[in-house]
Amino acid sequence: MTDRASIGLRRVRAIRIHCPISRETFVALAAGRLEAIEQDPVAAPILALIRADNELGDFGLYKGVFEISLGLEGFTPTAEADPTLGEGGGNTLSPTAVIKTYVDEAVGEDQLSALLSALAGLHPWQIPVIEVSGRGAVSLIQPI
Repeated sequence: MTDRASIGLRRVRAIRIHCPISRETFVALAAGRLEAIEQDPVAAPILALIRADNELGDFGLYKGVFEISLGLEGFTPTAEADPTLGEGGGNTLSPTAVIKTYVDEAVGEDQLSALLSALAGLHPWQIPVIEVSGRGAVSLIQPI
């Protein structure tokens, strides 16, 4: 067991990925079948990336650390949008898993940008909601 008196604080950035999941996955998770997230076609590749050999979720003795919260995401696509779910002008609700992980604040901007691009590349939304906190600010990643 670790001597808790020797544990120090480390500056990290939190990364929250708002990940659409299937209704079946949502219902299974709400019923306590936690393994269902591992089969979800959108969440599983995102979790695999977090668990891969990179800085996401790196806690030293523990790797690939993440947390998941269930929720609903609501949005109204404009006429110019090309939504994966819903249609222009209509209100849409999506079952969502908010996957939260961390990256050490010392990770360089180029490396962080590459990790965020990899996460965004796995996300099916036209504009994925990926929040990055740190240094007193929160930003949303958007395609350029």
